[in-house]
Amino acid sequence: MTVASLDRTSEIKHRLETRDARIGIVGMGYVGLPLALLFSEEHFVITGFDVDPRKVDTLNQGGSYIVRIPGTEIQSARGSGFSATADYGRIAQMDVVIICVPTPLNEYHEPDLSYITGTVRSIAPHLQEGQLIILESTTYPGTTEEVVVPLLEQGNPAGLRVARDAVSQGFYVAFSPEREDPGNDSVARRDIPKVVGGCGPAALELASAVYSSIFNRTVAVSSPAAAEMTKLLENIYRCVNIALVNELKQLCMRMDINLFEVIDAAKTKPFGFQAFYPGPGLGGHCIPIDPFYLSWKAKQFDFHTRFIELAGQVNLGMPYFVVENIIEAMSQRGKALHGSRVLVLGLAYKRDIDDLRESPSLTIIELLQKRGAHVEYNDPFFPSVGHGRKYALNMTNTPLDKIPEFDCVVIVTDHSQYDFADIVSKAQLVVDTRNATRGIEAANIVKC
Repeated sequence: MTVASLDRTSEIKHRLETRDARIGIVGMGYVGLPLALLFSEEHFVITGFDVDPRKVDTLNQGGSYIVRIPGTEIQSARGSGFSATADYGRIAQMDVVIICVPTPLNEYHEPDLSYITGTVRSIAPHLQEGQLIILESTTYPGTTEEVVVPLLEQGNPAGLRVARDAVSQGFYVAFSPEREDPGNDSVARRDIPKVVGGCGPAALELASAVYSSIFNRTVAVSSPAAAEMTKLLENIYRCVNIALVNELKQLCMRMDINLFEVIDAAKTKPFGFQAFYPGPGLGGHCIPIDPFYLSWKAKQFDFHTRFIELAGQVNLGMPYFVVENIIEAMSQRGKALHGSRVLVLGLAYKRDIDDLRESPSLTIIELLQKRGAHVEYNDPFFPSVGHGRKYALNMTNTPLDKIPEFDCVVIVTDHSQYDFADIVSKAQLVVDTRNATRGIEAANIVKC
């Protein structure tokens, strides 16, 4: 490592220790904003970058747009110097830049890296000697070195190159997968180990130092690709096991066996079993998406991830399974779905969060509408819903006191605010996709 590079690396590590390092986080969403607040709690002055002016304005006014993050946390961070901006020119002032932008699928279930590439192209003109760029966005193995590094090298006017070994000058690049679990308060964020892979030993050392300042443990791996694959393994593990119980649910329904009872019994085994639960489909940014990122990448190596793809197909089919069960339940009561009024309880992809990403509720609503049902929703976290990347609802929240007016109520998200006994007592028909009505005996309940 040259003297200049050594000095720059040592300088950044010293600035991290003294909390003088300038850290920029790109993407003030469900991953980037909590990360910014964690750094702020450790007395770093953080700059949040986002292309959405509404988010920038809200944050700079001390407000929050994520339910689980109260405005008081934003105000506290503001008191420690946190600010938000849409001006990428300020990237040049940063020692460390962390990218936390979405990585969805396109309409063909192929990776959509447009948020990453757009962000990197915005960063590149402002890149500085010795800066550390870290990607946190979940993606396929190879993205950091095959996509991010070339764009940074090609886009900076100074001709800087990534520092890949101990004698190189330039900028540093690393990958560290986010491990956010919205709504999970059982593990403190700083207690979640942080996996880090760098493009060379200096990048790994710097990235580890960055995250060691806010996390209690960092886990170094040999490369960005290994870190990228680690994230995919974590989520594909969950995807495959959820697909297994989703398939077993369909079988158990035919066999008239309560799968939830079976799972409760199985999990009493003190080894070799971890409980996963069926549902109406997968939601969130990671589990429904990651298997397709890996299967797409695997094809470049003439390898077909049949097991993983099958799990993804099973989970994608669950909203269709739910709708078919709604049709059957209504038919048994002498009603057709076409022309009936259906109330969907819960839009969020899981309990007690305000996150619509890949939510199975969106697909279920769309399928019900296509079959001629008049669909409304209730969700305590969404007074109204307009349109987004994969939905165009333009609907407002229907109060629960309207339940008796509906032909069918479908429990898709089991928010803790719901009184399910009261809901069952008022509804003509309840289709429960979450086992939310367990322990309630009523003839109008159909579980699927």
